[in-house]
Formats: sequence, structure tokens, C-alpha cells
Amino acid sequence: MKELLRTTDPTIIAYVTALLDAEDIATFEMDVHMSVLEGGIGILPRRLMVRDADLFMARAIVKDAGIAV
Repeated sequence: MKELLRTTDPTIIAYVTALLDAEDIATFEMDVHMSVLEGGIGILPRRLMVRDADLFMARAIVKDAGIAV
């Protein structure tokens, strides 16, 4: 798996996941439970991962949506 996106904004993760799901591109969110360690203040970024084969298409979809990758 390759990292597509890294952000502290959970709404961007949800939006990008929905965009990629619509195109049948599977995603995996990493570092979701790190908020337990940071106390829920949102300073540690979450990572959205995609399969190596889907990375090019996923980047194009996210770029077309106007989200910086």
C-alpha cells in the first residue's frame, strides 16, 4: 500500500474515501486511534492508503476534486 494523503482534518479523509469508493478504489485509514495518545486535540495526522496499482488513478481523482496531495 502507498500513502495517498496525510491530514489532521477528518472531513477530508471522509470526503476522499467517498470519492474513491465511488470509483471502486479501496482505501485504508492509518493512525485513526492515535487520538488516544494525543488526548484528542488533533495534532497527529491520519494517513489514507491505497493499493500500489490504484495510486495513479486515486491521485488523479483527488486532484480533480481540488484537494492537494
